[in-house]
Amino acid sequence: MAGAAVLRSLRILRPRTLATSGRFLHPGECVLFPASCVLYPPWRSSPARSLQVCSALCAGHNKWSKVKHIKGPKDMARCKMFMKFALLIKVAVKEGGTNPGMNVNLANVLEQCRSKNMPKTSIEAAIKTATKPGSQLTYEARGPGGCMLLIEVLTDNRTGTNHEIKRLLSKNGGMISDGVRHNFIRKGVVVVPGQNVSTDRALELAIEAGAEDVQESEDEEEQPILKFICDMVETSKLRASLGKLGLEIASAGLEFVPRISLSLSEDQLEAALMLVEALSDCPDVVQVWDNIQADS
Repeated sequence: MAGAAVLRSLRILRPRTLATSGRFLHPGECVLFPASCVLYPPWRSSPARSLQVCSALCAGHNKWSKVKHIKGPKDMARCKMFMKFALLIKVAVKEGGTNPGMNVNLANVLEQCRSKNMPKTSIEAAIKTATKPGSQLTYEARGPGGCMLLIEVLTDNRTGTNHEIKRLLSKNGGMISDGVRHNFIRKGVVVVPGQNVSTDRALELAIEAGAEDVQESEDEEEQPILKFICDMVETSKLRASLGKLGLEIASAGLEFVPRISLSLSEDQLEAALMLVEALSDCPDVVQVWDNIQADS
């Protein structure tokens, strides 16, 4: 009797749920109630709040994004820097041999490599492969605004490199131009961080150390630097003198210094820098020298 009473109550409360094919269930007949009946029993006056389950939302940053957008570009720039150092080592060895004690330029390049934490194995490999056949070339060119460029190249494929240099020049508003080298002279250059040195103090230091001139510039990270210039054979002496004056030496070596610098307009400067960057990214290019005035 009690079971029949319960069924009658259920039929009154939820008749559609228990009806099948237009008939009511018999007292002993079994039925599976729908999910709604289970979640919300008939004796509840109102349904309970349901729990919403969804996938977790990202915070907008993660480790991979840092690797991709920060570490990735840094590693690529570091790799390019080591490749350029390897070319500098090869050029120095070809010019003066493999003994740093007898080759001042090589000694200076090796010190730069160590200061940038270039792996020892990479340095040794560059010295070892420097004796292999290869052509050292210097292209003379003009860029946007008439700026002059010297493009130092080390390659084992002269035809391919020649074609690539001309392609990059043509694409970026430059051209091969004979006679440009006369505007450059090979000098010894000692580079010092310039954050805490005023222009007047830099000139005083240049006179005290015996430098011919000092120029303000920026490094690849856009940090101010001072370039103390001297005769090639005086490079080591100038470096030692600046060190005794308490200056931190960033690098020292031989560079092509322009006799006359050129100021460019903003548009010309942007185009010229794009050309220099494109040439510098070429694997066979060791260095690109220009006569663009630093403060233009």
